[in-house]
This record gives sequence, C-alpha cells and structure tokens, in this order.
Amino acid sequence: MSKSLLTLLLIAAAGPAWAHAILVQSTPAALSHVKAGPITAILRYNSRIDAARSKLTLTGPNGPAQRLAVTAGDTPDSLHADITLAPGAYTLRWQVLATDGHITRGNVPFTVDAP
Repeated sequence: MSKSLLTLLLIAAAGPAWAHAILVQSTPAALSHVKAGPITAILRYNSRIDAARSKLTLTGPNGPAQRLAVTAGDTPDSLHADITLAPGAYTLRWQVLATDGHITRGNVPFTVDAP
C-alpha cells in the first residue's frame, strides 16, 4: 500500500475532531477597566458548553474567592453571572465542561475603577 493511500485511510478513519471549549470573548474583557457597580459578566466560548456543570469564581481585592451563580447565556456557547463590583483588581476564574466531555479552565483579570 502506498504511503499516500495509507495516510488518507488514517485521516478518514479518525472521524471528526472535537475541540475543547476555548474562551473567545468576555465582558469584562481581559486586562480591561470597568466602572464600579453592578455588571453582567458574559463569557462566550468556541463551542457549546454545559452551563449546569460549569463554574465561575471571582477573586477581588478584599477577600477570598467567591463562587458566582452561573446562568446559561442567550446562546449554548455562553455563560452569564450578575455581580456587583467595588474598585480594585479582580480575577474571574472559569471552568467549563464542553459537549466533547472535556473540562477547560482559565482566568480573566480586570480592574474596577472608582465611579
């Protein structure tokens, strides 16, 4: 069997490739500055995610990490969380379960400015 034919057979047998959920957009954006007060954090991924098995944790300037109540977004690839922010440096930590069964994690650091 030729090398080319063997390569084509292996590629065809592999089936579709499934990607892990990768954060493609967030509000607040990484390294951004936002005004103090209530906001809705929105995280959008490159694939469908299981919102019920996903987590968001907020670490702020004045205390330990706080687990946020997560709601499914307006599309199956996003998460939302309502939070009220005081001035300081924050990190939004996310952990999501993609429909391919893999868990991915990441951080979104941002700063809240005084009103």
